[in-house]
Amino acid sequence: MTRTAAPPPGTVAVEGLIVSVESAGLTDVRGFDLRTADGTTLTFSLERLENGATFPPGHLVEHQASASPVRVWYVTDGAMRYAIQLEDAAPAGT
Repeated sequence: MTRTAAPPPGTVAVEGLIVSVESAGLTDVRGFDLRTADGTTLTFSLERLENGATFPPGHLVEHQASASPVRVWYVTDGAMRYAIQLEDAAPAGT
C-alpha cells in the first residue's frame, strides 16, 4: 500500500491493530475498531475516507486477520472519529 507523503491538514495520526470491522461485505465497510499499543480501543467511521481507492476499506479485514498494524489519519467531530486516510504501518520493532 502507498504511504502518505504528508498528513492531511487538520488530522491526527494513530497506529494500532484492527480488532473489529463493521461491514456488510468487503465492498460495504462502514467502520472499524483499532487497539493502540497502550491497549486503548478507538472506534472510527469511514464516512469521510479520502483514500479508499489506494487503501480499500475491505483491506482492513486482511489487517485484522494478519495482525498487521494500520496508521489512521483522522478528525474528531463531536464524539465521532472519522478516518480520513488509512495506510499500512510498520510492524513494531522495525
